[in-house]
Amino acid sequence: MSSRSPASRTGRPRSAAADAAILAATREALVELGWSRLTLGDVAQRAGVAKTTLYRRWPGKNELVVDAVAELFDELELPDRGSLAADIEGVVLQFAEILARPEARSGLMAVVAESTLDASLRERIRTSVVERQKRLVREGRSRAQRRGELPPDPDPRAAERSVDLIFDVVAGAVVHRGLVSAGPVDGPWARDFTALLLAGLATPPSP
Repeated sequence: MSSRSPASRTGRPRSAAADAAILAATREALVELGWSRLTLGDVAQRAGVAKTTLYRRWPGKNELVVDAVAELFDELELPDRGSLAADIEGVVLQFAEILARPEARSGLMAVVAESTLDASLRERIRTSVVERQKRLVREGRSRAQRRGELPPDPDPRAAERSVDLIFDVVAGAVVHRGLVSAGPVDGPWARDFTALLLAGLATPPSP
């Protein structure tokens, strides 16, 4: 599983084991301490690394928590259930399971709140979480097109606009349902949501 670590720097090679330990310790601290009490010093102690090791990798708590949460979303996979509807339902339920974890819920809500006043943090969320997970939409569309369930993309720019919209709709609905309205994201909800989404997908976009 790829870690959501910042760009590599010159000098001593980075340790993948240290990165993994730091990110795991961050998620553990989020659950036990919450956002406000979490400190980089506590994370370093839990991970068994020096503070300087942690600071060489992450400039601050915001960036560290984004990468720790983003690593959880790397677990998402698009199941091949034989149809576009079933595939969407599967990934929606996976996404909801990750959001139900205390470390994902507290971490995501905290960094989103912090990002309202921090443009660089919003950009890190976009690149580390949003852009990376759009791979699921691209994979799902390509698979459905090979099955003949969706028409071919008219042009690359239109295809990318569709990817953006689909990701925003799916992620926004599941996050709102799970974290804001606190309703269950279960099989019946996933089926109803998927039916609504596919009804929209069957309608050609406006020019």
